[in-house]
Amino acid sequence: MSKLALWFKETRPQFLILSVVLTFLGTAIAWYYGSFNIWYALLAGLGLTLTHGSVNAINDYFDYKSGIDLNVKRTPFSGGSGLVPEGKLALKQALGVGIVTSLVALGIGIFFFIVSGWQLIPLVVIAGLILVLYTPVLLKTVWPEWSPGVGLGVMPILGLYFVQTGEYSWVVLLAAIPSGIMVHNLLLINEFPDVEADRIGGRRTTPVVFGLETAGKFYAAATIAVYIWIVGCVIATLVSGTVIMPVWCLVAFLSLPFAIKAIKGARQYGDMNKLIPALGSNVIFIMLTHVLLGIGYILDKAL
Repeated sequence: MSKLALWFKETRPQFLILSVVLTFLGTAIAWYYGSFNIWYALLAGLGLTLTHGSVNAINDYFDYKSGIDLNVKRTPFSGGSGLVPEGKLALKQALGVGIVTSLVALGIGIFFFIVSGWQLIPLVVIAGLILVLYTPVLLKTVWPEWSPGVGLGVMPILGLYFVQTGEYSWVVLLAAIPSGIMVHNLLLINEFPDVEADRIGGRRTTPVVFGLETAGKFYAAATIAVYIWIVGCVIATLVSGTVIMPVWCLVAFLSLPFAIKAIKGARQYGDMNKLIPALGSNVIFIMLTHVLLGIGYILDKAL
């Protein structure tokens, strides 16, 4: 495998689909409210994807430095890329991938500071700090999963809306909450196979601090909360006359079967053969729900 291919693999491209569906939803919301520039959407999506890839690479760097990468039970959905501990990529190259991708993403951010408004700066700075500090700092605090939920869930939706409109909206903030919960859950359930390695490495993830059974219940409650929030926003739209979420966003319930599979699988945390399919169902639930919510905005305006 060429060096370029290894560098690309270090970003864990299979997980960067999350950035694509976030871009789709955030742009669909902006289009719904009357603003759409395809080039801004593509460039912002690229910036988000590069940021996400940077976080993955930097996470691998710190995981290896802490020794966690040497004890982790690697699965298709958790445990890092494995390139550094397998000797396929030097540690400094993993860090280099993280730095280069983050610098390119920063350049895209500066462009949007200029064309869309300086008000984007605080959001980018806060989101950037959350994502950069996640592995070395926040994972050593109780309930660290909130941080990617905010930094890689809520804030990207707000940012994608801002680059199109030049403003923030409390309505969009409410619409972004399900994204925050889902990204939170993506990290939470993916921590299940790593609980022993994380404990040895000094991390204070929810499974480590509260145990896998409690973490599984928390995951289930948070997953259900996604659908409750969507229904609540639609009801608020019908009652108030202000569109919090259009009625067509109820199409997101089509992802419910995958959410149920993930919840049931999370309860079988002691059986890796049942847990791994649950991780896959969780990924499908999250990706599909974002796409369906975006389609809901499009259908409500188009029909």
